[in-house]
Formats: sequence, C-alpha cells, structure tokens
Amino acid sequence: MEKSVVFSNKLLPYLLLIPQLIITFVFFYWPASQAVWQSFLREDAFGLTSEFVGLENYTSLFAQPEYYASMLVTVVFSSLVAALSLSIALLFATQADKNLKAAGAYKTLMIWPYAVAPAVAGVLWIFMFHPSLGTLARPLRWMNFDWNPLLNGNHAMALVVMAAVWKQISYNFLFFLAGLQSIPKSVLEAGAIDGAGPMRRFWTITFPLLSPTTFFLLVVNVVYVFFDTFGIIDAVTGGGPAGATTTMVYKVFADGRLGGDLGGSAAQSVVLMVIVIALTAIQFKYVERKVQY
Repeated sequence: MEKSVVFSNKLLPYLLLIPQLIITFVFFYWPASQAVWQSFLREDAFGLTSEFVGLENYTSLFAQPEYYASMLVTVVFSSLVAALSLSIALLFATQADKNLKAAGAYKTLMIWPYAVAPAVAGVLWIFMFHPSLGTLARPLRWMNFDWNPLLNGNHAMALVVMAAVWKQISYNFLFFLAGLQSIPKSVLEAGAIDGAGPMRRFWTITFPLLSPTTFFLLVVNVVYVFFDTFGIIDAVTGGGPAGATTTMVYKVFADGRLGGDLGGSAAQSVVLMVIVIALTAIQFKYVERKVQY
C-alpha cells in the first residue's frame, strides 16, 4: 500500500508555494517582462526619456553584421566549452570512482575550482597566459610559439575556452561521480563475467545508465555557456581582439552598458532568451528520447 501525504488544511499547500512563487515572479518573470517592454523603446543613455519605436530595435539589430558575428562566436565557444567540460569531467569522475589511494583528497581538489567566481577564474588564467608576464606563456616563447591572446583572435578564443572549461569541470565532475556511484556494481560484474572489457562495459553499461545525468548536465552547461561565462570573457579579453570573443551575452553588456543603447541591448537580451528557451525545448523533446531512466 502506497503512502501519500494529505493536508488537513486545503490552503496550506498554496501558502507553502506562495514564497517561492513570489521569488520567481520578482527575480525572473518581472525582469524578463521589463526587458521585453524596453526592447520596444528608444531611451537615452541615462534612461531618463523614452520613446516607443515598435520593432525598430529588432530590425536595426538584425541589420548589423557584428550581431551575426557574435552568434557565430557563441556557437563555436558554447560547443567547445560544453563538449570539453563534459568529456573531461566524465574522464576524471571515472578515475575517481576507482579504488585509488588518497581518493578523498583527489575528489576535494577537483571540487575547489567550482568555488572560484567566473571573473576571478578569468584573472587567474590571464595571469598564467599573459603574453609577456604569464608563467605558462614563457615556455611557449621558448618554443618559438608566438602566443598573444591580446592580438590573436584564435589565441584569445582558446584562452577563454580553457578558463570556462576549467571553471565548469568541477560542477560536472560532482554529478558524474554521484551517477557512477549509484550504478550497481553487480551489473558491471555481470558484464565482466560475460567477457566484456573495460571500454565495452563503459559504453554498453555505464554510459547508458549515466544518460539521465548527462542529459541534465547538457542542459545546465548550455545555460552556463550562454550566461555565466560573461565574467570570464570580461576579465580575460573584454570581447576582443576585434570582437573575436564577443559572445551574445557580452554584446548585450557592451552595447547597453558601454554603448548606451539600452533599447537595442534589451532587444538582444530578448533574442538571447528566446534562443536559450528554444535550445532547452529541443533538448527536452529530442535528446531526452535517448535517455534511459
């Protein structure tokens, strides 16, 4: 017989939900609605006067070649960060799941980077790879490699990708390790008895059983790349050189905060929000079909 919770007071469930609903409305839906409304306005740099212009901000936005360039940068950046952070974290988690000496210390050290703020992570990496002062840039100069992320767009993209991946590996590592530890050892032992090698056991048993965790992390990493990497890009490259690392979220900041185009910046934020919602919906509709619960 299944047990179920029954509230004696019919109003109690709604009273328990009200605080969360208020927080969600105030910090999520209200700012989003304000961004949508502001995208139809033309405001001065100080936000003192505004004029309703309809879809003019959107038509002006999609007429800018720089905006399409930021879309391409975002696609490249997000694909590299999501793929590398997930694959490296899965590799580390599989090693941590083994009976290793000092496994506790290893797991603790893996978690530490998650406590570092994105801007601080960016500063750490620019200190290491600064073309003239970086400790890890000196060996590159000794090997006659002309490393300069301040002038070379490919080098700058590589640097922000490394910083973003390093920052996100810890988060992915925690969930992958928890997923691995929840897999019954008897299933893996049965595969070994049947003659399956370590790699075959991983791809036919372990990885399919990790599919719910992988799907969850894929959704989270997409949101992370589109929004939470702003601090890293701002600290490391500032969107440069020549817009080589200007993602969509950084362009929202650059045009709105630095350029004073509040209406155009709001239009960009609405477009970005629609893209992220669409990507999340696609993942839930098509990718989740391959998840084995």
